[in-house]
Amino acid sequence: MIEFDNVSKQYSRDAYALRDVSLSIPDGELIFLAGASGAGKSTLLKMIAGIEKPSSGRVIVNGQDISKLKAGSLPYLRRKLGLILQDQKLLSDRHVLANVMLPLIVTGASASEAESRARIALDKVGLPDKAQAMPMELSGGEQQRVAIARAIVNRPKIILADEPTAFLDRDNANKVLSALKIFQSAGVTCVISSHDEQFLDQASRVIYLRHGQVADSWQAAVAA
Repeated sequence: MIEFDNVSKQYSRDAYALRDVSLSIPDGELIFLAGASGAGKSTLLKMIAGIEKPSSGRVIVNGQDISKLKAGSLPYLRRKLGLILQDQKLLSDRHVLANVMLPLIVTGASASEAESRARIALDKVGLPDKAQAMPMELSGGEQQRVAIARAIVNRPKIILADEPTAFLDRDNANKVLSALKIFQSAGVTCVISSHDEQFLDQASRVIYLRHGQVADSWQAAVAA
């Protein structure tokens, strides 16, 4: 369960990224955060991951108040999260399999276990034949699916995806969303930010944001 209790994020006197946001996301849901650029979607995702802390209010993830966690505890929280960013940040100096293995290697898994689980993750996103390819040899859609494989190799309970289809054509965007839906069907909570109205009907629920506040519809979220 993810809960926001009257959460605000204020950067200066007149600059709010979020303002008095309250919401609950039950386990296993596929949630879209919708709204125009600057609506607060990325900030909300970063708060779930503990990258940003609220100026006021509480963010609770799996029973833990994120704002009260010490810095040393955040890596343990993030091991239960799969983070997918707009910029995939794949390492260009190593092949796809090594990129996907990396989260397991840094947490102490053996090389054999990391390779086995990385190959399973690549299979789940439909790229088992790309294990030895270099990232720059892949299309944008394939790179994004590698990023998903890397995000789920630790078997997270929650996947956070920030505009994962923003720079993809429709066919590749659908493949990325299909991969995320597979994990949601297995019980993983997926929270996906998007400014693309065409994908919203695939969600369990849509949370609309406008200027850092929850809106009641897509039209309200993107209104000038």
